[in-house]
Amino acid sequence: MEVALHPMRLKQLLHFAASSKPNKNHFLFGRFRPSFIVRCCSSSSPSSTTAAAATTAVPGGRNRRPSSSTNSTSDREAVRAIRIKKVRELRSNGFDPYAYKWERTHTANELQHIYQNLGNGEESTSESDHVSIAGRIVARRAFGKLAFLTLRDDSGTIQLYCEKERLLSDQFDHLKTLVDIGDILGAKGSIKRTEKGELSVYLTSFSILTKSLLPLPDKYHGLTDIDKRYRQRYVDMIANPEVADTFRKRAKIISEIRKTVESAGFIEVETPVLQGAAGGAEARPFITYHNSLGQDLYLRIATELHLKRMLVGGFEKVYEIGRIFRNEGLSTRHNPEFTTIEMYEAYSDYESMMNMTEEIVTRCAIAVNGKLTLDYQGVEICLEKPWRRETMHNLVKEATGIDFNEFGDDLTTAKEVVLQKLEVGCDHLNKSSIQSCLSIGRMLNEVFELAVEPQLLQPTFVLDYPIEVSPLAKPHRRHAGLTERFELFVCGREMANAFSELTDPLDQRARLEEQVRQHNKKNAAKTTSEKVEDEDAYNVTLDEDFLTALEYGMPPASGMGLGIDRLVMLLTNSASIRDVIAFPVLKTQQ
Repeated sequence: MEVALHPMRLKQLLHFAASSKPNKNHFLFGRFRPSFIVRCCSSSSPSSTTAAAATTAVPGGRNRRPSSSTNSTSDREAVRAIRIKKVRELRSNGFDPYAYKWERTHTANELQHIYQNLGNGEESTSESDHVSIAGRIVARRAFGKLAFLTLRDDSGTIQLYCEKERLLSDQFDHLKTLVDIGDILGAKGSIKRTEKGELSVYLTSFSILTKSLLPLPDKYHGLTDIDKRYRQRYVDMIANPEVADTFRKRAKIISEIRKTVESAGFIEVETPVLQGAAGGAEARPFITYHNSLGQDLYLRIATELHLKRMLVGGFEKVYEIGRIFRNEGLSTRHNPEFTTIEMYEAYSDYESMMNMTEEIVTRCAIAVNGKLTLDYQGVEICLEKPWRRETMHNLVKEATGIDFNEFGDDLTTAKEVVLQKLEVGCDHLNKSSIQSCLSIGRMLNEVFELAVEPQLLQPTFVLDYPIEVSPLAKPHRRHAGLTERFELFVCGREMANAFSELTDPLDQRARLEEQVRQHNKKNAAKTTSEKVEDEDAYNVTLDEDFLTALEYGMPPASGMGLGIDRLVMLLTNSASIRDVIAFPVLKTQQ
């Protein structure tokens, strides 16, 4: 636990107050000498040691490691009360514990790189080797006449080295009294490598830039409560630096996606998040009400239909990276808001988008991991091109022995064969989902999802989906009842979805109207209680303006949507989508 430290003696206050009149708006040593700023005198270099695990220094006593009990509510409030007193003490003496700025010359990582060849026990004392850094104190050790603090900034960590003999009066004790783990400090000094090899900033002065009021999680236990980690991501990143690395990699992945598609001539555009009709997919939307317009609006469930409007307007290669919103369930793979890239290219077909998808994923893998083989949750994945390309029909036949081409339009026989073949091999088979299928195409898709999808571990393009489940895809040019559509699967998860885009406005209207009829028929068949509980119990409407746009004429085109969150999961070996979304949606705590 953190121990209350002795307050500053009146004699000490008077001594430092006499040195200079404090400026209440600044907290920099150059203006005055506040009691908690260390001013080092010239002295020979002390014997070296290395800062180790975080401990709390107690004047006149032994160093004590914070107990994990500080995470309890009572101890947490006690620590907060002590630190608030320190804030008041600082302010009462004219010091602002919440600074406006700090001039830095280097980051921690830059110093580690510049002075990598500095020998053990050596100090760099030239004028150019006096540095200024800033960051959070994440560990502290004080014993005898030495104190060591570990400072972490966005680039990494470096040690702060402080020696009592080099300080004026009782400033060494003031350092221990006023600086807590979690505080954000600015520090100046020369560079020294200790005898044990730890590169350090040999302090000549420091300043508290932000006083932390709450204790950090115990160093040795960390922040392990999964729910709390997601709710307080800021603490999660402080306690578990590797978490921040995931979001750095996410940023690099998104940057690499942009570089890849823009190098191919695509232009980034922005489409509405608030829409009059939620289209481009079949999913339950979030509904809001616009007071001035006096109408309902929907958060977009896809960017597709507006990007296609851009093609109608004359753009030939467009893309958008943006947030999508679907009012559906949560899981390790699903979050109500998620990020995708959707892209559309005129005068191309879905073969072009397979090549582009391979290029995007492989370049992102190289950018963040430097290689095309990776481990995902114990499974080795190889992203070397070309990836497997196989039709849905063939994959289902390979996995189950069922050839859907033999059934023709005989739905009854198809159901009998599917139930007979799969009942033994698939204990999890949902019989009702098979029995409720209204067409051969829908049953093919259902069997694929049940028996094939989980087995697609290595990157696989699944081709030629039934027309019934692909209302926005162009009919296959060689196979009736199918579309020119693919989905990319890796580790049993859908990563991307693409079509040769449907450009016939009359065919598009007929398919969307049929989709609405089937959806409404399904809803009508449910009881009132089922509709309340079922996520499918919502209305689907036509986007009449999109259909109007198609009637003006859209060029032949292909389009692709790629789930960025799932791509980041794959490339960072993250088990849950919540691990790659900085602030995921969570149930409100009671």
